[in-house]
Amino acid sequence: MRFNRILLSATLVVVALVVQVSVLGRLQLPGAVPDLVLLTVVALALVYGHLSGALIGFAAGLLADLAPPADHAAGRYALVLCVIGYAAGLARPDSGRFRSAWGPMLTVVAAAIGSTLLYAGVGALVGDTAARHVGLTGLLFTATLYDLLLAPFTVPFIMALARRAENDPMAVEAGGGQAQAADVSSGWLAGGTGLRIGSQRGGLRRGLARGRANKAGRIKGVKAIKSVKSVKKL
Repeated sequence: MRFNRILLSATLVVVALVVQVSVLGRLQLPGAVPDLVLLTVVALALVYGHLSGALIGFAAGLLADLAPPADHAAGRYALVLCVIGYAAGLARPDSGRFRSAWGPMLTVVAAAIGSTLLYAGVGALVGDTAARHVGLTGLLFTATLYDLLLAPFTVPFIMALARRAENDPMAVEAGGGQAQAADVSSGWLAGGTGLRIGSQRGGLRRGLARGRANKAGRIKGVKAIKSVKSVKKL
């Protein structure tokens, strides 16, 4: 993974986990809890693809497993988010951009249902029967509802940040070539950043220099013609 991907993903995951534990986890809503960490993993996977999505999901899940007040075995949620991140990355279009908002929203619904089922399934394998006492149907419904209500306020914002960071010139890897650097710079030009202003200024300066050179050439040419005519008169 590139350095800018790692930095942005780590920052977003940590922020999402802090909000998840300190705010969303204390709302005491019926059924499930809105899963901001899951939405963050899904949004990043939709931009970076299935491999990065799996790695980000595993790291985010492991942090969630270790963060208090975790009451389950470490690695359980890491496995769930790793699978969800990989599956969400497979839903990423070849062009990298969705034509409408239905794609990300359907992915969020599938991720909410899949993560709840996987979490309950892994819990059943390790002897955790809490999902049976709460009711799996109620958990599925509330988890999907809460995540779907929270998604429009988080997923587009995270995807926009990820795409913008993907066009960062620092994203050029150490082994990359000039073609990759050109792609990154063109992405900055399309992104409307300061580099575009700088390139426009540079182009303006080059145009002025060329204009001055052409003007000087025309003046020299006129002087040369006049000198030739004066020689002929003599």
